[in-house]
Amino acid sequence: MAKDGTKTKDAKTKARVPRAAYEAELLRLQTELVKLQEWVRAENARLVVVFEGRDAAGKGGTIKRVAEHLNPRVARIAALPKPTERQRTQWYFQRYVEHLPAAGEIVLFDRSWYNRAGVEHVMGFCTKQEYQLFLRQCPVFERMLIDDGILLRKYWFSVSDTEQQARFRKRLDDPLRRWKLSPMDLESLSRWEAYSRAKDEMMVHTDLPESPWNIVESDDKRRARLNMIAHLLDSVPYHDVPPQVLELPERPESTGYLRTPRELQNYVPDHAASL
Repeated sequence: MAKDGTKTKDAKTKARVPRAAYEAELLRLQTELVKLQEWVRAENARLVVVFEGRDAAGKGGTIKRVAEHLNPRVARIAALPKPTERQRTQWYFQRYVEHLPAAGEIVLFDRSWYNRAGVEHVMGFCTKQEYQLFLRQCPVFERMLIDDGILLRKYWFSVSDTEQQARFRKRLDDPLRRWKLSPMDLESLSRWEAYSRAKDEMMVHTDLPESPWNIVESDDKRRARLNMIAHLLDSVPYHDVPPQVLELPERPESTGYLRTPRELQNYVPDHAASL
């Protein structure tokens, strides 16, 4: 059992999903996600997917794979920055409500209102009273969303302490991912048990029959992505929506248009020719 109270032994002992198998299954699942998107649009459904978990648990990579082939006008990612001074004076859930989907839309929350139960609580960014109020109001808030017809799915990405530390170390050495690492992330290493207790307390209050938490073992990123997407698809009663029949029209005959001479326009230099 890992320090955060989740069982990771089985996930660790399983062989890593081979790349070829992973890519083939991911493509199949992404094709199904496109079908889900079209069902959401045709049925005027509203789908909210919450991605939570420790830093470097694999949330961001999974969200990218979910959204990769979806229409950004239908499926959008909500990754909110820290609240402004004005937002701090609002009802806590207010700024998240602004990002909820309208009919025919999907919203993927890259972290969500659960910030208050995690980083804000552990790092002292909210008062004890604000934290307790959140734990009381969150179940009511989510029941209101569900009662209004929103499909709510919540995923907690569980990573072991050793794997998290290894991923942090890789980020330090990778110029393409260095931006993902912040002093707050490094602080989480020394507060591992505090985050574990906060997660356990959050689950006690918000793991509801109508909006349960779904735990994703994420030491193996490939396995985590496939498992999460497959579970999401299985949890929504979508069906294939026949696409609109389209025909490519014939290109009309030229009416005498002449293209502007190339020397009169500024072209991007052919950098590729130097490779």
